[in-house]
Amino acid sequence: MENRTFAFIKTDKKLVKLFFKDINVIKGLGNYVEVHTIDQNRYIYYRTLKDLIENLPEEFMRVHNSYIVNLTNIESFEDNHLLCGNLKITVAKSYKDCLLEAISKMML
Repeated sequence: MENRTFAFIKTDKKLVKLFFKDINVIKGLGNYVEVHTIDQNRYIYYRTLKDLIENLPEEFMRVHNSYIVNLTNIESFEDNHLLCGNLKITVAKSYKDCLLEAISKMML
């Protein structure tokens, strides 16, 4: 299962299959996370961002104490803000250099 393209999460008493490519943003809510997908769905389940980031593929990056983004789904980055779908995410100063380095590897 090394090259998994999906994961299951438990939300609303059921297991939901999420493909990593469909995840835009993951927002931390204390001991819970809210997963935003490209088709505007939101799923809340019990997990901390710290635990979650360790189990996500490398295209996911933490950009704020409360946010993890899927680098492949970033639409634009300007003035410390990322646009991912209909969400505007502020990039914390402590994560900005690492984000810029990752983005520079994807530039033409």
